[in-house]
Amino acid sequence: MPAERRPEIRSAHGLPSAAARPAGAARLAHALAHALEVLRHCERCNNFSEEAVCPRCANPRRDASLLCVVEMPADLAMIEQTQSYNGLYYVLMGRLSPLDGIGPRELKLDKLIGRATDGKVQEVILATNFTNEGEATAHTVATLLTTRGLKVSRLSRGVPVGGELEHTDTGTIAQALVERRAVKKVAASQHIRPLLRLSDAGMPPGKPCYDW
Repeated sequence: MPAERRPEIRSAHGLPSAAARPAGAARLAHALAHALEVLRHCERCNNFSEEAVCPRCANPRRDASLLCVVEMPADLAMIEQTQSYNGLYYVLMGRLSPLDGIGPRELKLDKLIGRATDGKVQEVILATNFTNEGEATAHTVATLLTTRGLKVSRLSRGVPVGGELEHTDTGTIAQALVERRAVKKVAASQHIRPLLRLSDAGMPPGKPCYDW
């Protein structure tokens, strides 16, 4: 949601207390009504926006060759907080759920296909959740896009950074084993040598160590 709507979000967060006061309830109702009037879906990323094309999609500094597909705006916000991704997004506003009557037509996957095949996108990153519905959504989208010659990747899964195996669930460990990566040999860098104490261990400085 755009920054201009943040005061209204704060009003919504205070719904129980605001509703108890006539003035607060009226202010909240006005804020929500105004938001419904001005908010729309961005033509490019499908996220909420006050403009036809949101500021993020219109930013020339974003990498237009990368398109990250997420389920909801909250997922987009979490990826942005990592500050490790500078591409563009497409927000599905949901996920496939046949039991709830949500299929490809309800998610408007044809719009996503049109966005991904605009000639600028070179890779689509599937960042749907790792639930049954999220996996089904990722599989369906991947099938639709790969058949059109697009490069499609999926967020990897495994042991979290800083995690300890004894405190990690077995499903995560199993997935980490399946998606394990090969270890490549590299020369020990100066900032790693002191930590490994190569000399104390009987290994001369400069001896190749392993990294990935």
